[in-house]
Amino acid sequence: MGQTGFARVAMMWVLLAAVSGSGCSGLKVTTESSNELPRYKIRSIALVPFTSITTPQARDQGGPFFSDPEGLRESLHQYDMSQAVPSNVEASPRQTVTVPNYAAERVTQLFWKRLQSREGVRVLPLGDSAKASLTDGELPGARPETVAATVAKRLKADAALIGLVSVYQERVGSRLGANPAAAVGFEVKAVAADGQVLWVGNYYERQRPLTEDVLGFVQRLGMFVTAEELAQYGVDEMLKEFPFGKGSRP
Repeated sequence: MGQTGFARVAMMWVLLAAVSGSGCSGLKVTTESSNELPRYKIRSIALVPFTSITTPQARDQGGPFFSDPEGLRESLHQYDMSQAVPSNVEASPRQTVTVPNYAAERVTQLFWKRLQSREGVRVLPLGDSAKASLTDGELPGARPETVAATVAKRLKADAALIGLVSVYQERVGSRLGANPAAAVGFEVKAVAADGQVLWVGNYYERQRPLTEDVLGFVQRLGMFVTAEELAQYGVDEMLKEFPFGKGSRP
């Protein structure tokens, strides 16, 4: 390891020591369980392919980071257990961007990969869930909870997992510098076959500099990560609080 490598490691240790006395960006992952959860035994889950928000998101024209997407709280209002992300939408000048078409599938796959290794709960094939949600004209336009319950019933699963990707902004730049940095946000719900929402998880993060998020900066070794890496972090942290089955280390 050269001088540069040693310097980087030393800096990381210094920053780690400073974490206890420095502020962080706040909770990036939040979860909530229904009071009805103890009444249910969930041994099988259908993972319904996630969807993405269609409302354009607002971003500061000259700044490196996202503001919260306009219309996000309106889109999530239908989710009775949703927890809104902090509001920091700023005034003009702004640009609008949309969630890329591949984002929902990518986050779905990240969940699918991790759920395969959970013990004590069986996750049905992703293809079966996709087919069950498209079997007839009954589901298009239905509430997400209705879709989840219908899919669970059709596949004889105890519950279904649905998700909405609200933010998926790729970094522009490299690991050493990005403008804008990556930003990712999504919400996930576990819905029983009878329609009861059992659990909700939310993740929202826009990568911030050292002065705003010491712990996050140290965790990523001072590098600017990709949107997929942020999403993987969100999935892993969220599944630590997942009440069904027992997860293994990534």
